[in-house]
Amino acid sequence: MSHHLTESVRAEAADVRRFWEGLGLPGLVDVHTHFMPERVLRKVWAYFDALGPLTGGVEWPITYRQEERERAELLREFGVVAFTAMLYPHKPGMARWLNDWAVDFARRTPGCLHTSTLFPEPGAEGLVRDAVEAGARVFKVHVQVGAYDPADTLLDGAWGVLAEAGVPVVIHCGSGPAPGKYTGPEPIARVLARHPRLRLVVAHLGMPEYEDFLDLAERYPEVRLDTTMAFTDFAERMVPFPRRALPRLAGLGDRILLGTDFPNIPYPYLHQLQALERLGLGPAWLRAVCHDNAARLFGLRGNESGNGNGRGRGNGAVG
Repeated sequence: MSHHLTESVRAEAADVRRFWEGLGLPGLVDVHTHFMPERVLRKVWAYFDALGPLTGGVEWPITYRQEERERAELLREFGVVAFTAMLYPHKPGMARWLNDWAVDFARRTPGCLHTSTLFPEPGAEGLVRDAVEAGARVFKVHVQVGAYDPADTLLDGAWGVLAEAGVPVVIHCGSGPAPGKYTGPEPIARVLARHPRLRLVVAHLGMPEYEDFLDLAERYPEVRLDTTMAFTDFAERMVPFPRRALPRLAGLGDRILLGTDFPNIPYPYLHQLQALERLGLGPAWLRAVCHDNAARLFGLRGNESGNGNGRGRGNGAVG
């Protein structure tokens, strides 16, 4: 382990590894981690520090402010065998240069699933097609920050490309931590009505509209949900998951994926794992959520590093 990492971080890494080793897993797959150009990430952190409106006015100390290389190394020390670089534009013209950055980041970062993004603008379909052909294995869409309707006709062709390619899309479309004009289940339900095979991964279990997004997952077999921040003490204080819906979560056990929001979380990484464990849904559910479901979705082979160099449309498409 690098000498850059502190003793407390080393101790946490050991605890995280004990968690997945105890489940008999080869490691974790985390579908919701943020890596982006440093100046963009610093602006995101400044926004959290200033309690910007989209934080819901809640204090949000960032736990992992290390340099990029150390953050990626820390995920490897945790035993995260594959992770994403969730990046997103907030205005036209940004998506292409973010995608260009992401190509290089995936190439130089072992374990990173090559991540791309999009925005409703002329040429969106071509941009998405270019990214898929360059080997993108997952897309990130942030309806809240981008402040756009995901059912905008400018995106219709892009959704079609992604549905046909079988490339998953992690989408923040719930109204937490603060609602936006186009957040909530209705806009994304319109997208799914037109593109029912689209592999959407609803971030944060759709908080706070948990049950509405469980409805969509039960209606569309390619819809999945990630666990990002859900069930943690931090989230439960603000938007508790309704306990009556736990059996539905168990029933969708093959379509729930581990996500954490690393590094932008106000608590240790380990806490997300412990929060899932204390739900009491059992070790088989935890194994599926923490590794197997995402490994199947992304076509990971064994301890594949996920360096994003695989090309073309078949990436991650199974079944």
